[in-house]
Amino acid sequence: MWIAARDISSHEFAVANGCNVMVTPLMKGDEEVEDLAHKFDTAVENNPGVPRPDLMVLRHTHVHPADEPEGWRRPAEGIQKFYRTFDAWFGNKTTPKNGFLEPSPAERFADRPEFTPESLHQTAMIGTPEEVIERLRHYEALGVTEFSLWSDNSLTHEEKKRSLELFIEHVVPAFQEQPVAAAR
Repeated sequence: MWIAARDISSHEFAVANGCNVMVTPLMKGDEEVEDLAHKFDTAVENNPGVPRPDLMVLRHTHVHPADEPEGWRRPAEGIQKFYRTFDAWFGNKTTPKNGFLEPSPAERFADRPEFTPESLHQTAMIGTPEEVIERLRHYEALGVTEFSLWSDNSLTHEEKKRSLELFIEHVVPAFQEQPVAAAR
């Protein structure tokens, strides 16, 4: 069982009841992952008789080839559109057409620098395989045991597929245990 947690009381409830914890920093940076991991660790410390559950980070993710230095821009713009669409749904001021809702205008976020593509490039898990591996190693050092790749953005199927292929081909192997050679 997994429980999504942000507030310390949610972490406490999950750990006390033997549930795994899933956190998402949304559009915030790795300092938010560090804060959420600290809340998780505090909950674990406050429940000494309970086995340590798993901690998962859910993060908007896109992997692009190292030879595409601007490969971050379209995914960051897609994530911005996701948040603008979420804002439109949350605002509940327009009517969906055929199940879709137009995103809130970008100007609505003009005074919110965390929603710029440049900021989302830094805070979302967007980068080359090497950059993604480096950040995931940091998460691993924080005690994160699971990573959930969130590709909900406005990219095409082919773009998402290529990102996933790069993740599988280059990032995943960095976290797989190497087989131990048989003893002679």
